[in-house]
This record gives sequence, C-alpha cells and structure tokens, in this order.
Amino acid sequence: MKVGALSLLALCLVALGGAGSAVDRRLQDRFDHEQHRALFPSCLGCHPGAGNPSRSLWPDPSNCAVCHDGTIEKRVEWSPPGAPRPNNLRFTHLGHTEVVAHARGADSTLRCSACHAERGADPMRVRLAVVESCLDCHGTGSAHLDAPDTACATCHVPLVQAVQLTREQVKTFPAPASHREPGFAATGHGKLARAGGGPVAASCATCHAREYCTECHVNAPEVPAIQALGADPRSLALESTLEAPAGHADPSFIQRHGGQARKESAKCSVCHTQESCVACHVGSPTSVQAVPTAGPGRGPGATVRRVRPSSHGLDFSRTHAEAASARPQSCSGCHARPDCLSCHRPDAAEPPPGYHPAGFLTSHPAAAYTRESSCSECHNQGQFCANCHLNSGVISPGRLRGAGYHDAKQFFLLNHGQAARQNLESCVSCHAERDCLTCHSATGGRRFNPHGPGFDPATLRHKNPSMCTACHGAAIPER
Repeated sequence: MKVGALSLLALCLVALGGAGSAVDRRLQDRFDHEQHRALFPSCLGCHPGAGNPSRSLWPDPSNCAVCHDGTIEKRVEWSPPGAPRPNNLRFTHLGHTEVVAHARGADSTLRCSACHAERGADPMRVRLAVVESCLDCHGTGSAHLDAPDTACATCHVPLVQAVQLTREQVKTFPAPASHREPGFAATGHGKLARAGGGPVAASCATCHAREYCTECHVNAPEVPAIQALGADPRSLALESTLEAPAGHADPSFIQRHGGQARKESAKCSVCHTQESCVACHVGSPTSVQAVPTAGPGRGPGATVRRVRPSSHGLDFSRTHAEAASARPQSCSGCHARPDCLSCHRPDAAEPPPGYHPAGFLTSHPAAAYTRESSCSECHNQGQFCANCHLNSGVISPGRLRGAGYHDAKQFFLLNHGQAARQNLESCVSCHAERDCLTCHSATGGRRFNPHGPGFDPATLRHKNPSMCTACHGAAIPER
C-alpha cells in the first residue's frame, strides 16, 4: 500500500490550498487497496519506508509483476516517483508511526488507518491523509483554516525553509480566517505578528517573508518583527494592498493631519515617505523630516494626490486674503511665494497690484528692518530701493553711500552699530565692507573700534582668523 506517500502528498495539498477529493479519485483509479486486501495484510509490506526511513516509501515494481505478468493478470507499467512532492510540512512518517503505535498497537494497518481512513471506516478503504484526524490528534479541534494562528508552526515550517516550493505554489496558499476579520490589515496583523513572546510569531513566518512586509511598510528597517523574518522573494506571490486607515476618509482630515503628524510621526512613517509628503508640502517641515525617505529595504509608501482643501471653495480666491493674513504659516504648507506672485505681481515691470496693504510705502522701512517679509524675493534691494529713494529725493550726498535711507532717524550714524548687530543682512543690501572700513579699521580711516562690549578676540580669532584680516591684515593682535 502507498500509505506513507499518501500522507505526505495529502498534507502537501492541504498546505497548497488542497484538491484532496480529486486526488483521492485518481488514487482509487490507479490502485484499489481494498481489492488487494487479501494480498497485503500489512501496510509496511509495500511501504517499508513508513517505519524505516532508510528504506523506500514506495513499493518495489517487481512485486507487482509477480501477478501482473501478462498471464495471471494483465501487465502494468508503474515506477515510483523520483523525488518527494514539494511541501512546507514538518511531517515525517517515522515520528508519526511511533506515536500512533502506542495507541493502535503493532498492527501497521490499524496504525496507518488513523490517518489514511475516515473515522470508523474499513482500514483498507485508503485515502489521502484525513486532515481532520491530524487536527484532532494535535488538539486543534477545528477545521484547517479555522485553526488558531498559533497552531500553524505545529505542522508547517517557515516559508524560507520550504525551498522546494515554487512561486506559483506559494501564490495558492489559502488565507486563514483571522486574515478576513475587519481591521486585520490596519491593526490586527501587527498584534498577531508580535504574539508569542518572540520577535515575530511563527505563524507569520509560515507564509510570509520580509519582502512581503516591505511592500507596504516604509518603516520596515525599524520594526523588529519584520527584520526577524527571513528574506524570500517568493513571498511576493501573495498579493497585498496598502489601504488608507478609516480616519483618513474624514473630510476634515487634511486640515487636521498636521497636528497628528507632529504628535505621532512614528505612525505616519508606517505608510508614508518624505516623498509622499512633499507631493503637497512645500519645503520640509519638521514633521516631514521625521518620516524616512524611500530607499532599499523600505516600502514605496502611500501614493498621495494633492487635492483642494474643503475650505478652498470656488470663491476662495476673492476671500483668501483674510485667511492668509491671519495664518500665513498654514498657507506656506502648500504654497510658495511664487504662487502668490503669479497673481499679485504677474509683470515685474509693473507696480505690485495690491500685494502690499494700503499705505505700505509709509511703513515699509519698519517692515523691511524687522524682516516681516523678504523684500529680496521680489525686489533687487541694491537697485530697486536705491532708484526709488533717489527719484524721491530721500537720499543725502554724504560720503557713506545710502545715508539717505536713515534720514528719518536723527543721528543714526552714532547708533548704527546696534542696528547692524541686530540685522546685518539689511545693511549688506546697500553697503559693502569698504563702507565700514572708512571708519572702522585698525590700519587706516578713523580707527573706530568695531567691537562691542564684552568682545572676546581670542575665541573669535581661534574660530575664524580670516575674518580678522579684513581690518587687521596679517598682523592680528593676540588680545
């Protein structure tokens, strides 16, 4: 009898999705065990490998020819398989027959029928291994795919060890019932993967490898459970789809997601890369920088499509000024200044149509000095500002260029040092270093000391001596 081989084949078919009934019919068509029951009182007579791993599991074809010689019975052509069928099972006939022997005694037919016959049926009505018998014996007490996930490793080895399985065979792996429960893709699979006390549950490793997880997980290198899985590209045969959490469907999510990203950036990094964030965000906010960039070993991340926020109605272009003035930082999340200038100043040769508020010309010195906005993004400060001041007569013919800008503040020259320390960038838009050296130089000019109170020359000389040479030349003083 082909008892041992049948058990191996049956469990393999269970592991690969199963076609047991069809194979059973082919088995009965090829060899009728019940018809030959008088000739083979013991299973081990034909299948010695079921009890002795050093011998073949299959019958010797010469034994068949004793009867099927063309005279007594018609000749048959049969040869044993060259290699076992690919499977991912821990099963061995020897281990199982020894266990069953304690319950069924020495009769190999009774022992083999524990797996190869329906419960209560004639032992010679042989069929492929009865999976329900396997599950009952192992204490599972449920149907195959309804068994607890913790029971997978009882019968199955990890996918990376089942090296004989092809990608197409892996693709036919059936999904357990737990995988069809609501919320499994969002949170359930993570809890299951961490169950069991180890870095990753053995049940996950039965069907999955690291590549399967990295199809979705951007944070795969930082997840111990994923890194604990072996690498095997065959796992990609199992299809997976990255789905957005239910909370992302809320109409207000776009407005609220920034706060959530700042508080829980680790959750965002499960599905999002920096590339998916900058699909909408201009620049790199702090929360975006906390998300990893796409690269080897990471999933490609969620594909983000930039959409118009619900607050931006059809007439928003006429009403956006108030919102932009009240919360300009919210605008800067998606918009850059050129977006504003495309409407507010479409032609650089024309004066800006309403970009600045009414009366801004009078107050612009304070705005420029405090850097409320960056003038240089629209204006060439060295030419635009100088030409306007010159044409308006707001300039003086003093020795220092641009002195007329400061005429509104009497004696500005005596206090300009503090202004320069506060906002040196505004000074360099009109002044060059030679203007400063007219008065501040250790080698010429009026020799005014450019250093303020508490100046530490030794420290600065140590950090950047080239800066000292602008005034002192090569003879930098020691203190």
